[in-house]
Amino acid sequence: MHDTFPSRPVRRGAGAASLVVAAALLLSACGGGDSASSNKADKVPGADTGTKTAAPSASASADGIKRPDITLPKDVKNDFEDWQTGDPQQDAVLADSRRHINAIDAAVTEGTPQTKKFPAVDFYTKDAALLDAYQYIASFYKAGQSFSGTARYYNQHVKLQNTGAASVTYCADETTAYTKDRKTGKVEKGTPSSDDYILYNTQLKKNTKGVWQTVVITSDGGAKACQR
Repeated sequence: MHDTFPSRPVRRGAGAASLVVAAALLLSACGGGDSASSNKADKVPGADTGTKTAAPSASASADGIKRPDITLPKDVKNDFEDWQTGDPQQDAVLADSRRHINAIDAAVTEGTPQTKKFPAVDFYTKDAALLDAYQYIASFYKAGQSFSGTARYYNQHVKLQNTGAASVTYCADETTAYTKDRKTGKVEKGTPSSDDYILYNTQLKKNTKGVWQTVVITSDGGAKACQR
């Protein structure tokens, strides 16, 4: 089934429970903030508070752009397989696409829909994709769930356009990514399904800072092109 990005939390890996996408979002708080970290006083009860590690990404200083930090919990890993082409322009697009994925996953595992606490989401996402991203984040919070395990990203293809835009398609394997109860920490494991293989189609635009922001994203769960 072809759908928009918010459909993704309906299934997060093998044995994932169904989630209800939030109808009302704090979209007015999408202005961003000064840090990707949050104060203890702002923590949501039951949110993950374990030690976090830096999410894999390209160098944030090589291009001279000041970027927000992105961290993921120790039990969450995004494995990007061969996400480099050797072409500097294409690799810049893919690097910011990876950061976009990591930023949203970091926001989900933090456990709060307060958008001002996740400047990285705003930094790498814009327009329709930004609204979709916060629906996705809010749906996990509303359901009291997070996730654990490893998601693998592969078969990526990037196409540059002369207008300062680009398209990136890629596959995700979530057979070893599982939903987790945020309060108890219990991980729900189950039998892998074809639905755990997802094809993503994204559109990106380069902003004035030189950052490739994802502006549109759609997903196709159970895509035959992604199944291994």
